[in-house]
Amino acid sequence: MEIRKPNDSEYKKVLSLSPQALFEGTLGEAKLSDEKVKQLIELLLQEGSYYLIATEGDNLMGWILIGTSKDPFTEKVYGFIYELFVLEEFRGNGISKQLMETGIEHLKQDGYSEVRLSVYAGNQAIKLYEKLGFKNRTITMSMNI
Repeated sequence: MEIRKPNDSEYKKVLSLSPQALFEGTLGEAKLSDEKVKQLIELLLQEGSYYLIATEGDNLMGWILIGTSKDPFTEKVYGFIYELFVLEEFRGNGISKQLMETGIEHLKQDGYSEVRLSVYAGNQAIKLYEKLGFKNRTITMSMNI
């Protein structure tokens, strides 16, 4: 398996699958149009975020989208993991862990001393994040009224 930045055709494939990734990552709450997802991602890319993809031969297996964010209260800038996705047929093989470790290493090399991410409660990826050392920092709560 190789983890690297995508070429143009691989980027287009990632972009075409991103609505599914967003839908699954939000446990079915976010069903955005392909165009809206493309707009959101292109904004992140313009601000310096980038993808790393996991491939084997010609097979795209998954990706991570990493970049930067800023704490609105402290103004501290930190690395941020915006998206992690592994195609269903490749799940259960440790690809998510390798993508996370590589993404974190890239953020460290980019000069960040902290990495954050957001995840929906109930998402299976929480177990991986905890194993990697992530801890709850803030909790967003909601209730239907």
